Formats: sequence, structure tokens, C-alpha cells
Amino acid sequence: MIENLRDTNVENKHDHTGQSTDPPLSVYYSDSWLQEQDITAFDFPYIRPMLVQSFNEWLRQSESLPFVQQASIALFDHEGNLAASSGEQTGADSGLPWDEQAVASCLAAKAPVIWKGGRHSRVDLHSYATILVPVMTRSGAELFALFACRIPLQSFEAYMPELLTNGSLHFRNCFYRRFELVFIRDVMRLQRQADEAARKKTILFNAVQKIHGTIDVDSVLTEVIDSIAHIYPTVQLELYISQDQRSTNIHVKPLRFRNSKDDLRVRAFMEGKVVQETVIGKNDSALLKIAVPLSGKQGAYGVLLLTAEEQLLGDLDIQLITMLADTAGTAFENAKLHEQANLLISELRLINELTKRLNQSLSLHEIFNFATYELLTIFKADYCCILQLDKDKNNFKVMACNLATISKELFTLDYGFGGLIYSTKEPIILPDYRAQSKVRSMLMDETESRSLIATPLVVNSEVNGAILLSHKESNYFSYDNFKLLQTLSAHIGVAIANASLHAKVQLMANRDNLTGLYARHYLDGQINQKQKIDFCGSLVVIDIDHFKQINDTYGHQVGDKILKQVCDIIRTAIRETDIAARWGGEELAVYFPQLNAQQTLHAAERIRSRVAEETEPGVTVSCGIADWNWEDEKVSVESLFYKADMALYRAKKNGRNQIKIH
Repeated sequence: MIENLRDTNVENKHDHTGQSTDPPLSVYYSDSWLQEQDITAFDFPYIRPMLVQSFNEWLRQSESLPFVQQASIALFDHEGNLAASSGEQTGADSGLPWDEQAVASCLAAKAPVIWKGGRHSRVDLHSYATILVPVMTRSGAELFALFACRIPLQSFEAYMPELLTNGSLHFRNCFYRRFELVFIRDVMRLQRQADEAARKKTILFNAVQKIHGTIDVDSVLTEVIDSIAHIYPTVQLELYISQDQRSTNIHVKPLRFRNSKDDLRVRAFMEGKVVQETVIGKNDSALLKIAVPLSGKQGAYGVLLLTAEEQLLGDLDIQLITMLADTAGTAFENAKLHEQANLLISELRLINELTKRLNQSLSLHEIFNFATYELLTIFKADYCCILQLDKDKNNFKVMACNLATISKELFTLDYGFGGLIYSTKEPIILPDYRAQSKVRSMLMDETESRSLIATPLVVNSEVNGAILLSHKESNYFSYDNFKLLQTLSAHIGVAIANASLHAKVQLMANRDNLTGLYARHYLDGQINQKQKIDFCGSLVVIDIDHFKQINDTYGHQVGDKILKQVCDIIRTAIRETDIAARWGGEELAVYFPQLNAQQTLHAAERIRSRVAEETEPGVTVSCGIADWNWEDEKVSVESLFYKADMALYRAKKNGRNQIKIH
């Protein structure tokens, strides 16, 4: 009911002649509807200032009465808290408390109470009479105050309760007069606001018509700026557009993306909603900053940044500006779509061709190399880097990059832009790495690149990798590049996922189920390939000593456990490029590319000693080593295995737990 009661301080206004500038009371009381307006219990928490002002006004008008001069008059609110008293004005009885029981009794009864005597915790009140009268709302339904009078018993007269009741009615009239003034002023203020809102809406309507009537991007932006400047001439306005759009208007500036949550413009652009904050300006004045995105159906294209005094822009103003920005965003989008129609057709053809080429291969190596080449060509980027997630090792591996120094590099999941993409699952466009980025990147640092676009490789809602494209120029990549990369990455991600799945199936077929090492047929194939391209290599055949006796003594379950322990030792004792396999039964084999027998001896000895020390129950192994090189008369898998097997036979014959070289 009462909008401004919380901070109301209504006083009669006077002009320089001393005459009141408020409308005459007849204006307020001429309409019966105004006299029917009332407060409710919802208003009670906010009317205390009006209660105090009304009481002081009543006191000024009644201070000449003998009754008021003899007694101490007080006013309590609807909860029984003391709001004001005549003692505050006159000093009479200022230190004497009011009887709490009397106040509570009047509140409960909602009727006049005469309280004679009674003992307070600190002051003897037997020599006083207390009269309390409830002050009811106009409707009589709610008690919103108590009028109280305390007078010495020897001065108490029978007519005094009625006199106080009349005084409370006078107080209520003072209160409702102030209430009506506040009410009328609220109505007038709302009317002024409505008129101003209508004016702003008219300007907005005309601006919307002009904006919808053009497909020129620059004209759309200019109309938005001119319209807001016309409605709010004191507001400081800037319009920030993504870097792929240039404008001749001095108020239109490129939007520089930053990874900082403190940047209002970037937050509004990325979140697609109005963002505002209050800052302290010159002379310690409060300034309101509002960032409003220019959004179309496909996303945001820019941000309106307004700076004004805090009280100048209300909720309605923000709504109008947001509506204008939305209209401008739609018109901007339509103009951009018109300009880019041919480009979109070209991109669709590109996507179709790329997808067909990707689906022609199930080789991860081929897919990564092809994707790198195509991405560099399409976006005319200087560098391309494709990362793949290794879930087992919990890191990113560089699978393809035209920068040799970071090819096959490993990165933690919290490093660089790959880590940022992994944590947020969001693509990145960075106009200037030097000026804006708080994230360190080996790719950007070593190539001295400044522009970056990057996107996650997402399959089944999970980030399986990332694509990073960089260029040495700042502001090189456009928003269209940014969107196209996201589209292409979806197809590349599916192709990589299919090839990875195919590789996993092949790996499962090539693995021994019990030990996890490669199967013998896979080892044979790998050695055959290595012998065609390498200049040397070596093979170690490993046999667990007395393995049959272990099975007979402890059982086959323990035998399997021992076999797994030995395989785990072998796996951790060799290089990533070495190939370990189960040759058959308790016999194992490891192929070492590019190493001769003497070099392999160190690795074999490491395996032999660790097996003797770390297995439980303890076992030993015998090893036979053979090697080949490109000068041998006969180079074959069979020959290599035969020689290694002969060396193993010698080791076992000479007492086991040792290594022999063919």
C-alpha cells in the first residue's frame, strides 16, 4: 500500500515567501477514495518514521494544554516498542521507564487500559497512574500504535482517559494526513514515470522501425548508438563488436576477449545476459556500469557498455535498452547472414568433403596428419596442434603438430589451453596472446604466435582432446573461423574416436589375456616390419626357472600370479618403444629396436635381478639374447628367435638365473 514509507520524511514545503508549496488539503480530501485508503500489517515495519513525525506534530499542536504539561505522553509502535515521548521534548520523566505490563495488556486487549501502581524492576511506579489507548487503522481492523499517558496519582482525574482518547484520535488524524501526502506524491511520481516511460518507448519504437528497415551492418550499429544517446544524453556509451567487424562510428570498438571474470564486456558477451556493477567515480560518486549483449538467434555479436550515475538508470531503463539491443542483435545477425550466404555454402561443401576424406581411413596416424594439413589450409593458420587424452596416464599427448619441438610432447590436464578446454569444455578465441592471456602455452611461446582459436574434441559429451590453431598476427581469426572450427572439430572427433576404437579392438586381439603383454603373432609381425626399415635390433627370450615345480608345489593360481609379477617387472623395466610379448607358457620375449646384444644385456640384467628380488614366492629367470643388423647374410624373424632360443638353452644348462648372448 505504501511504497516509500521505509525512508519517508514528509514535511510541508515552503517557497521563498514562506507559503506552502504543497497542494491545499482540500485537493486531497475532496475525493472520498483517498480517505478510504488505509495501511495494513504489511506496512507496519516501515511506518515508524511517520509515527515519530506525527507524534511530534501532535505534541507541537497540543503542548499548551494543561493536561499535556502535567503528564508524560508517549507513543508505542504495534509491537510495544517506545517510538517517541514528550520527555524527549520537555525533559519531563525522561529517566523513568514505562510499565511493560501495562503496554502488553493494552496490546492484548486492543482497548484502553488504566494501570495504577505496579512495580518495575528498577523504579517504583506506585505513585503514578498509566493510561494507554490503542490507535487503530481507519478500518478498525489493525492496531498500529499505542498512545500512553503517565500522571501522578494525586493529579489523576476521571475525565483523563477520555481526554487521552481524543488526543489519540487527533494523533491519528496527523498520521493519516502524512500518509495521504505520501500516497498522493507516490501517485504523482508514478504518473511522471509512466509519462517518461511512454516517451522512451516511442523513441524505442521509432528506432526499432529504422533498424528493421536496413540490412547494412554499420547502419544498424549507428542507429542503436544514436537512439540511446537521444533518450539518455548524459550516459556514456560505447559499443564493442567482435573483432571480425569494422565500423566507421567512433563509438564502435573491437571487443577484445579476455579470460578474466572481472571484465564486464566479456562476461556479458560469453554469458549472453545483462551484467552490471557499481563503481566509485570521481568525487566519490557511485557510477553504474551496465554491459548489454547484442544477441541474435545464433549468439552474441557485441556488447553495449553504458556508464551513468547510479540513480539515472532504473529497471525500466535497463529493460528498454535490453529490448533495443536484442532488436539490434537480430538485425545485425540478419545483415551478417546476408553478407555470408555464399561463404556458408562454401563451408558446407568443405565440411562434406572433409568428412568423406576422414571416413576413408581407420588409421589414427593418417587421420591426425590429414586433419592437421586440412586445418592449416582452411584457416590459413601458421601452426596446428592436435592433443589426445590418455585416460590411463591422465595427460594430453601431442598427436600431430607442424612444430617439431613439441611433437609427441606430454602435458598435464591442467596445463595451457588444453587444460583450460578440458576443465571448461568450452572453445577459446584469443585475439592477442601477449596482451590478454593469463594462461601459459608452449605452442604460443615457442612459435611467438599471438592469435589463437581452440576447441575441444568431444565424443559422447566427454572431452577426448583438443585442436589448437595459432597465427603470428594478432586479431587474425574471425568469429566465423571460431564457429567453423567447432563444426569441423565435431567431425574430426568422431573420426578419431572411430579410429581409436578400431585400434583398441586390434590391440585386444594382439594381447595375451593373462599377462597383458602382446601375443607372439603380434611380436613376430612387429619384428618383421622393424627388420625392413631399421639397421639393427635385438631379442631377449626369458624363461621362468623351475616353473613347473612352482605349479606342482603351490598350484596353478600361484603360478599365474608369479607369471603376472614377472610380466609387470618386464613392462616397467623396458622403454616405451620396446615390445614385450608372451612367447608361450612361462616363456616371455622382449624385442629392442635399434639396440645390439651388448646394449640389450643391461636391460636383461635389470629384469633378471629385479625378478630375483621382487617376486613372491621368489623365482629366478634365465635369458637368451640374440641380435641382427643390416649386414647379416640372412635376416628373418625365425633366425632371430632360433639364436635367442639357443642362448636361453645355454643359460639354463649352465645353472639358470643367468643371461647368455648368442
